[in-house]
Amino acid sequence: MREELTGRLGQLRDLTGRSLRELARDIHVSSSSLSRYFSGQAVPSWPTVVALCKAAGRDPRPLREVWERAKEGPQTSTVAPPPVRNDLPHDITAFTGRRAELHALLGAARNSSVVAIDGMGGVGKSALAVHAAHLLTADFPGGQLYLDLHGFTPGRERVEPAEALRVLLAALGLPPGRIPDGVTERAALWRSELATRRAIVLLDNAADAAHVRDLLPGAGQCFVVITSRRRMVELDGVQPISLDVLPTEEAAELFVASSGGARPGDVGEVLRRCGNLPLAIRVAAGRLRHRPAWTLDTLVERMREGELAVSDVFEMSLRQLDPAQRRMFGLLGLVPGEDIDAYGAAALAGIPLANARSLLEDLVDVHLLQEPAAGRYRMHDLLRQAARADEAAVDPVPAIARLGDYYLSGMLAVKKLVEVVISLPVIVSQPPPALPDLADHDAAVDWMDTEWSNLTATFSLAVQLRIDAPAVGLGQLALISHARRGGMAQLRRGLEVSMPAAERLGERRMLASHRYLLGASLMREGRLEEAVPELEAARVLMTAEGDVVGEAIILEQLAEMRLYADDAEGAVELLRQVAVLLPPGEAAAGVRVRACLGQALVQSGRYGEAREVVSEVIETARGLDRQKERMCLDVLGRAALGLGDAETALDLAEQAVALNRATRHPVFEAASLTDTAVALRHLGRAEEATARHSEAMRILERAGEPHRMVRSLLPYAQACLATGDRDTAVRHFRAALEISTANGLTYLMPAGRAGLARVS
Repeated sequence: MREELTGRLGQLRDLTGRSLRELARDIHVSSSSLSRYFSGQAVPSWPTVVALCKAAGRDPRPLREVWERAKEGPQTSTVAPPPVRNDLPHDITAFTGRRAELHALLGAARNSSVVAIDGMGGVGKSALAVHAAHLLTADFPGGQLYLDLHGFTPGRERVEPAEALRVLLAALGLPPGRIPDGVTERAALWRSELATRRAIVLLDNAADAAHVRDLLPGAGQCFVVITSRRRMVELDGVQPISLDVLPTEEAAELFVASSGGARPGDVGEVLRRCGNLPLAIRVAAGRLRHRPAWTLDTLVERMREGELAVSDVFEMSLRQLDPAQRRMFGLLGLVPGEDIDAYGAAALAGIPLANARSLLEDLVDVHLLQEPAAGRYRMHDLLRQAARADEAAVDPVPAIARLGDYYLSGMLAVKKLVEVVISLPVIVSQPPPALPDLADHDAAVDWMDTEWSNLTATFSLAVQLRIDAPAVGLGQLALISHARRGGMAQLRRGLEVSMPAAERLGERRMLASHRYLLGASLMREGRLEEAVPELEAARVLMTAEGDVVGEAIILEQLAEMRLYADDAEGAVELLRQVAVLLPPGEAAAGVRVRACLGQALVQSGRYGEAREVVSEVIETARGLDRQKERMCLDVLGRAALGLGDAETALDLAEQAVALNRATRHPVFEAASLTDTAVALRHLGRAEEATARHSEAMRILERAGEPHRMVRSLLPYAQACLATGDRDTAVRHFRAALEISTANGLTYLMPAGRAGLARVS
């Protein structure tokens, strides 16, 4: 009978001393077929029996009669099939949320053979897998197998593939004597057994891809679900499902269901302290469920006292990190901004860019770091706390200094493309390992805009930690962004808080720039009396350093202040002195001073002189940068309007608008839009003028520049009057006066009052 043949074939195999795979190769039969012959599930052909005998060095003839009886006997085993196994853990009570992920998992069971669920510790991977497996039981009648591989279980060795295969084969009903010793042979037998069944296999808590590779099925209709804290990127054909923390609404549902109902108090604070992690939520809810006298406030107090330490959940994930990964994890906890790129991480750690990228990807794969957008990395708030606790004994100053130098280096690259006239002698102590390509204007501005919140957060931390060079440098270079997007008040506050750092550094030229920028920002806020002493102090320092250009730019600012105070003639006189002071080769500073002189001449009504002064330098301006050209166009347009040529004024203003859009300067774009609107009004096109004014105001409201808003509101009101809309004109005049009063812009108040008087 078949059992006798199976026993004799097993003896032959033992005599060969070869593994199943080696034997299959030598006699040209598949491993799965051999496995079925040796297990008694099928009868081999006579040539196969002969080949086995030759491999074992035995005469096949004594086996012929045994083979004939087995072949002619019943083709089904007389041994009763083992009962269908269901080893799944109990389905989790109050399973909540994960609707999209559950739908994806159930759908995958119809068209995939393997799904890998990945996520950080405590995020609910096993709960989702077990719940789905229970729902799929009827679809997989061949059995429901479960094995915890203990890839991340504290205090336990992981279950190695050989032992895992033994357990799984035994679960299928194979007796110990039929389970081979080697991993390769066990894996072949496992695939062979699964090929005849429609079963679901849940491999929980896998360490990595290598941990489960030998446990995967071959051909057949089985469905395997893997859970792991690592992404199974090395496994081909595996459908991934990644879990993040629960959305707040689902987290609240889970908490209420797990705690037995709603309680008085702030559930949001409980969820915040649990980080919306399902495991932490269930622990907290279980604590509450068995204490009917507690409110949510009581629970929060216990959590605040550390009785429910969510960090313990993360500690299990930290144990899997090697020293380099753990160091990077701890350093990322120091990052003051919302996220970071690979270049910033390389600077933070002081390592090559390629190494930083590799470590970041490692941390993403084990769900200790998120990558919400390509190349941008951020931490969950509770993971950030765990990282900071992990690095609690480490001095943060060196890492933050390196990060500050990265942002300084990037801003200096941007500065080369936007042409800041005054010298900013920024100190970069440690050049970063690498910088992104910022040679293109748009790429540089995109980088600055993307990194702006991180840069300002790093600046604030540098001030707090007294890391003086980055604090001063970032405070000064913030001018580049604020000049484009608005925010003179923010620039001024940053310069004020970093002034002590500038004084401690003892670099006179750096301190001069700091005082100049502070004075200029105060002036643009309308705080003229406060601005003067800062600008004068900066001028003294510039003179002592022999910086003629710096001194000239400060005098130009003092002249502009006279324009603010409606002293156009005084501004003209001072600017003519400055023009003489400048050396002939200082083209950029020369254009700026001439443009300011032209504006002063326009304001004094000397339009022809203004056009002449600026026409002399506009070609030079075009050879420098587009914003210098814009400054000249502004003056030429206003001079043309004063000379009665509104068509030319409109053309020049529209050119300025185009330049501002091309160089991405919304604040100056608003000013040029206002100029186009004024020219349109003079051409009798009042409706078009109000549309341009409205566009300019939308920009300025976003920028938050009070003095610019007032300067645009006053002509806006006049355009409304030209359309016959007296009510809107009154509203704009009144708004201009209110903004001037609220922000101390005393020099603009008379114009607002005069406008109201005209329409009252």
